[in-house]
Amino acid sequence: MARKYHKVLTIAGSDSGGGAGIQADIKTFSALGCYGMSVITSLTAQNTKGITAIHGLPPGFVQAQLEAVLSDLGTDAVKIGMLYSSEVVEMVAVELRKYHARNIVLDPVMAAQSGGKLLEDEALEATKEFLMPIATVVTPNLPEASALLGREINDLEEMKRAARELAAYGSKSVLIKGGHSKDRDATDLLFVGHEDRFVIFRAERIATRNSHGTGCTLSSAIASFLAKGYPLEEAIGSAKEFITGAIKAGAQYEIGRGDGPVHHYYRFWE
Repeated sequence: MARKYHKVLTIAGSDSGGGAGIQADIKTFSALGCYGMSVITSLTAQNTKGITAIHGLPPGFVQAQLEAVLSDLGTDAVKIGMLYSSEVVEMVAVELRKYHARNIVLDPVMAAQSGGKLLEDEALEATKEFLMPIATVVTPNLPEASALLGREINDLEEMKRAARELAAYGSKSVLIKGGHSKDRDATDLLFVGHEDRFVIFRAERIATRNSHGTGCTLSSAIASFLAKGYPLEEAIGSAKEFITGAIKAGAQYEIGRGDGPVHHYYRFWE
């Protein structure tokens, strides 16, 4: 019998600097033994210092990419990143429902680490209305969770309340990433909605400026492990271990004059 790949589709924007977006997603899929596919929603002129230009692709062309991939190759998991416009958000939700996509990891990307805006204002509400109800897990960081709820979220107790509120939009689970907190450890909080249960994931906080693309990489790693059949909690724990190793290995490198990337292939070469 012919062997089959573990297939993962990323729907996101392109980062010309290679540290985040589609490029980080494909690197992560490959590093974790999956076959990566992509639907590009936008193009960015970007490097380690920031974003200088964004070109959102027409929704019809994004749809054509989605249909081309899903109608032929199919997928075992989906990672959703930068969608940019409300039209693309709604269309992606319709297409994923149409093709019965599963293991959907929604990373609600709103701004680049350097501060560049990656999501139009009206697309924020569309994300809550159309994408969160079909997501297996939503993975906002603290600023993204704050934007989704319209209030600042800082500590663990606020994260718990926020996770419950975000789950009310329909997603099965919510993982709030605590990398922006001032805690000594990097603490992420998972809310398992159907069980009304919290799980805490802790890892050492690594002192480095090379943290570009950490959110993209973590969500792509979760999708990769889900594609390989891991239960959600195990997928998140394994993804957390992977990103911690990638940050630690990447801290040893110097590339560009700003916030450098993590090292996606640290398990294979140094």
